[in-house]
Amino acid sequence: MTTSIDRVCATPAALAFLEELRRRHGPLMFFQSGGCCDGSAPMCYPAGEFGLSDSDVYLGNLDGAPFYMGLEQFGYWQHTQLLIDVVEGNGGMFSLDNGTGRRFLTRSRLFTDEECALLGNQPPQGPPAPHA
Repeated sequence: MTTSIDRVCATPAALAFLEELRRRHGPLMFFQSGGCCDGSAPMCYPAGEFGLSDSDVYLGNLDGAPFYMGLEQFGYWQHTQLLIDVVEGNGGMFSLDNGTGRRFLTRSRLFTDEECALLGNQPPQGPPAPHA
């Protein structure tokens, strides 16, 4: 029996906020910012609005919203599980949470040795094929 380890997950508060944004904007996606204009933050976009490249890594999904990160940044984060939360404050200027008075925030924890061993069998993936 193979056990799967989630590389990204979300708090109940983040999932509720995600649902609010989904009702307003339709299907959504996330990209973990690498620290440019808006710092290192989980950026939420309408699905397909952010251009992905072959070097972006698909980490999983948050209630149906795919979550990606650049391969180079993944090199730094590969030993951690990302926990997406929501806090009061201003979101990134390009993220759908901007202007709501709340923003998504990435928390993390190191994987255990056992989890790292299991993840060794789960290499990062490229973006999934778009749905027809």
